[in-house]
Amino acid sequence: MSWLNRVRNAIPFIAKKADTPDNLWQKCPSCGQMIFQKEWDENLSVCPRCEHHGRIGPKARFSHIFDEGTLKLLPTPVVKEDPLKFRDSKRYTDRLKAARAATTEQDALLNGIGKIEGQQAVVGVQDFAFMGGSMGTAVGAAFVAGVKEAIKRRCPYIVFTAAGGARMQEGILSLMQMPRATVAIQQLRAAGQPYIVVLTDPTTGGVTASYAMLGDIQIAEPNALIAFAGARVIENTIREKLPEGFQRAEYLLEHGMIDMVVHRKELKPMLAKTIGYLSGAKAA
Repeated sequence: MSWLNRVRNAIPFIAKKADTPDNLWQKCPSCGQMIFQKEWDENLSVCPRCEHHGRIGPKARFSHIFDEGTLKLLPTPVVKEDPLKFRDSKRYTDRLKAARAATTEQDALLNGIGKIEGQQAVVGVQDFAFMGGSMGTAVGAAFVAGVKEAIKRRCPYIVFTAAGGARMQEGILSLMQMPRATVAIQQLRAAGQPYIVVLTDPTTGGVTASYAMLGDIQIAEPNALIAFAGARVIENTIREKLPEGFQRAEYLLEHGMIDMVVHRKELKPMLAKTIGYLSGAKAA
């Protein structure tokens, strides 16, 4: 131990290095400003300087949306893992293990039941941290399970999307989840229950091409990337420069593809208001 460290450890009012947390600060991915972690968390993972909406997982999302003490998690459906025995630079099973260790979740879509300002709803949240929120058989099964629970409880199903698209390691089986989810939505509508979609950053690929754009009400968080193909792919195909802000939530709102863009702080009351309106319209 060096002389400086011995002196430091001997002085009681100087915090020891081992006692100092490593996560005191959060760097905003948009403006690059360093933000005190407590301030970041209290602001719902939204940058207080530039209003950038950070990506959050199911647990944080449920905490923001549901009334305190009302959340009940739905069990994750069991599906066959690695049905194609897929391997690229790593085995698919190893990628799943790594994603589960990093997120503590079984797969990329988690459902919860609870109340939003006193109104019951089933909410599904995709976790982009789990293999880019990619849609495989487990996500499809969880989506169908969420719809069935909403039908059973006679309440809305709300989905927060965040995905890079279909999961390539499951090939055609991942693409089959698109019509599977579409049929489930039709069953929900046949039961007279609302289907509400909240598009978060990013929502792309096969998820956008299916259940992400089939809501009775389409809500998006500010500046969320919402697309099917990437901007560079489109530009290379049509050989034209895309408009400024193309594929962002505000651009889609301006061109009639979504119904509203809502700040994260205002999302819970807006969802409660929307549920009340749809339920009132149904009752009338």
